[in-house]
Amino acid sequence: MSVIQGTGLLGYRELVSALGADPEPLLRHAGIDPDDVGNPDAFIPYVSHVRAVETAAAVTGTPDFGRRLALRRDIDVLGAVGVAVRTAATVGEGFAIAETYLAAYAPALRVEVQPLDDPERCFFEFEILVDRLPAHQQSLELALGVVIAVLRRLWGPDRRPLAVHFPHAPVTPEDAYRDYYGCPARFGEPRAGFTLRTADLARPVSQDHLAHHALVDYLETVVGGRDRSLAGRVRRLVRPLLPTGRTTLDLVAERFAMHPRTVQRRLATEGVSFNELVDQVRRENAERYIRDTDLTMTHVARLLGYSDQSVLTRSCKRWFGRGPAAHREALAAAREQGFSAPGSRTSSPAP
Repeated sequence: MSVIQGTGLLGYRELVSALGADPEPLLRHAGIDPDDVGNPDAFIPYVSHVRAVETAAAVTGTPDFGRRLALRRDIDVLGAVGVAVRTAATVGEGFAIAETYLAAYAPALRVEVQPLDDPERCFFEFEILVDRLPAHQQSLELALGVVIAVLRRLWGPDRRPLAVHFPHAPVTPEDAYRDYYGCPARFGEPRAGFTLRTADLARPVSQDHLAHHALVDYLETVVGGRDRSLAGRVRRLVRPLLPTGRTTLDLVAERFAMHPRTVQRRLATEGVSFNELVDQVRRENAERYIRDTDLTMTHVARLLGYSDQSVLTRSCKRWFGRGPAAHREALAAAREQGFSAPGSRTSSPAP
């Protein structure tokens, strides 16, 4: 289900009002019942959540709207998941809880800690599990703003990430990102998330073992663990492999300790092939890079694992019915039209 708990928009009304706009028509325009905002028992379609956040940023003229909204919440916005994370014994255990049970808060979202080639570093990846999502820079910056608030809650003010990564181009001066997240920001990246020190995963968080285990037991009854379909696991592995140009069935099968024919056979039972999954991930990444960044098409082709820009051009014509440059122009025009939402205003936003 591509939804998020109603608490995902906590603070939305107050921030939009402070910026001089009326939040009610913006919510309705996005397809959200205003009564569901802040309601932990309500779930909002994630696409509607994105529309509400992106439109509010546009009509109020606030390019850092997502980051501002993140300042109005903390780990407890995640409900039982947040409490289970902050009662874990270590930061790493808290991350593992988030990986497994985040679906109780937002089935549309996924987080995962992954090792890097440098054993002293790891990558905390944040992913939105919604196909063909509209432009969502603000929504992604909101989510990573909540993540940095959670990290500060878990390990205290003396530690910082090594870097924050965004698939899109900066929407404000880059210094503002460094000040907000407390680390260098990198843009046009294959994945969203944070580079962290591996040693920080061992930092202690809580000794409240009884409360923690009771919450985990509750979450298990609600979620039953994360989606472990092979197709989902392959998609998650393919995404970071694309820029390496080594997205092969043999390599993926090796990572899963399976024979390549076994991977193909199991994927077939799930109604998809390996090549189809790679093509789906490439298409989604291409759409995001073309729409949300100003990367050259040569760079986009490289990030998708293509050896030549001409391959990107042929793929875009197959996916979108037009070449990458024409698709970027069409998406930009569509975005401009989409910002003419109700509740807009023309005066400068409040500070």
